[in-house]
Amino acid sequence: MDWDKLRIFHAVADAGSLTHAGDSLHLSQSAVSRQIRALEESLNTTLFHRHARGLILTEQGELLFDATRAMLKRLDAATARIRDSEDEVFGELRVTTTTGFGTLWLAPRLTALYEKYPELKIDLMLEERVLDLPMREADVAIRMKEPSQADLIRKRLMSVRMRLYASPEYLARAGTPQTLTDLNKHRLICQNVSATQVGAGATLVQELLSHEISSLLTVNNYYGVLQGVLHNLGIGVLPDYVIQEFPNLQQVLPEVDSGEIPVFLAYPEELRQSKRIAAFRDFVQEEITAYRKRVKNQAVK
Repeated sequence: MDWDKLRIFHAVADAGSLTHAGDSLHLSQSAVSRQIRALEESLNTTLFHRHARGLILTEQGELLFDATRAMLKRLDAATARIRDSEDEVFGELRVTTTTGFGTLWLAPRLTALYEKYPELKIDLMLEERVLDLPMREADVAIRMKEPSQADLIRKRLMSVRMRLYASPEYLARAGTPQTLTDLNKHRLICQNVSATQVGAGATLVQELLSHEISSLLTVNNYYGVLQGVLHNLGIGVLPDYVIQEFPNLQQVLPEVDSGEIPVFLAYPEELRQSKRIAAFRDFVQEEITAYRKRVKNQAVK
């Protein structure tokens, strides 16, 4: 199959217009139209429904578009590997992780990475949905459970626990609970049990809600929970790493936690030699080593 025709088809399918595709390819509309007709004839099928408002893919067109999209992602991966210099780290690195971890742990530490590699361009994608690394929806992921996708290199980084935290101002006003039963006198701030989150966190929240909590604020990510705690709204269920950035927060009911939640870094096997991946992996590992030392020092004090 003619790759040039496939490239033009992909541009048309992506733009939904012969004119817009032609502009991006620096081709005339008639030249683009001829290539699409020739491709349809070679496949003996219709790839687009033609409407006054633009072009819509047929079922056969959707199948071909899925294939060309996958091909282009593979080409992007190959291009990234080729461009990775032996001595320099530069270019775009797409990193995905959860909203909570990305906002509260990773983003505040990126200064050190940029200082070392100023030409690196990081696209930080914070969402609970697990992106498909082999299909290049992202280059590298940090997740709160071991990735199940095939063809991934994975490394366990550390463990976190969900615990209860409150501001000193809130506790001075509302008092400090001594037992789980005392929580019914306080406002609990947490993720909704139906929200996407790690299983251990949802289990802890369910247990806490069984104690007849009278006042409740639910948020769909831990950053929102933290904001509620910082603004003295109540007692929040938060990952224990927040105490590094917000040392004034006080842990409530220290015996209550979610148990260990593993944190994994993963990236596609095909990016094993990527200098950008290696730079990011080493940076995260160094930051975690420093984080563990700080935690150990605090425990000694």
